[in-house]
Amino acid sequence: MANGQWFPQDWPERIRALADGTLTPVVPRRAATVMLLKDTDAGPVVHMLRRRASMAFAGGAYAYPGGGVDPRDDDHQIRWAGPTRAWWAERLGVDEAAAQAIVCAAVRETYEEAGVLLAGPTPDSVVGDTTGADWEADREALVARELSFAEFLDRRGLVLRSDLLGAWTRWITPEFESRRYDTWFFVAALPEGQRTRNASTEADRTVWIRPADAAASYDKGELLMMPPTIATLRQLTPYGTAGAALTAAPDRDLTPVLARAHLDGDRIELSWPGHDEFTKHIPTGGAPA
Repeated sequence: MANGQWFPQDWPERIRALADGTLTPVVPRRAATVMLLKDTDAGPVVHMLRRRASMAFAGGAYAYPGGGVDPRDDDHQIRWAGPTRAWWAERLGVDEAAAQAIVCAAVRETYEEAGVLLAGPTPDSVVGDTTGADWEADREALVARELSFAEFLDRRGLVLRSDLLGAWTRWITPEFESRRYDTWFFVAALPEGQRTRNASTEADRTVWIRPADAAASYDKGELLMMPPTIATLRQLTPYGTAGAALTAAPDRDLTPVLARAHLDGDRIELSWPGHDEFTKHIPTGGAPA
């Protein structure tokens, strides 16, 4: 392949089925993912994980910590700090319950998959090291859904720090995919005293890497990525610090990006509005060009 763009082999068949009406689109599940940044002498680096090759969705691709909303993420009892739920609802373009659930999912999934917790004992503090055995037991209980995030925060006397997140972009999985997500991408800085680790059972490798270096490896075909991942990496490259990216987040456009596919004679044209680099022309029965 010319680059590392993830492209499932069953897409052409599914695109044709969608076009002829034999495929009914799956309703996308709400999800959140976090581009966790930290500053280095060479500029900010972002935390990425490589999904196991055995994963049904995007196996082998590099991505950020994230996942689907838990039905309990909209629990009204959750301890909360930072912008109000109403503010987040307006920013994300959803109602207040959904806004809380999306922000909660972003914080929860970052803890579940990277061991980093954007929460503290007070509205202006953040917990330190979270690698102890008791923390790990709680993290595993969250992953197993034996413990809700609201219960976890309440047990430890912590408040979720929504002010440590910046909403960056929103992508919706194409209508012809069998697994669909309506995903909000956030940026956050690694809290002082915390460190990442590969806590996800879905990943076989994690790295801290400069966005420009990750994008260059994608261009060479060395790193496999889905379009939203490489697009956001390119968007992060102009920022010289993690703080600069967070400062820029409130002005980012959150209009959803949704791929379009249509039949053009004996080929399929696949495109993502506003992202011409991902356009594919797929001959009937052939590989994308």
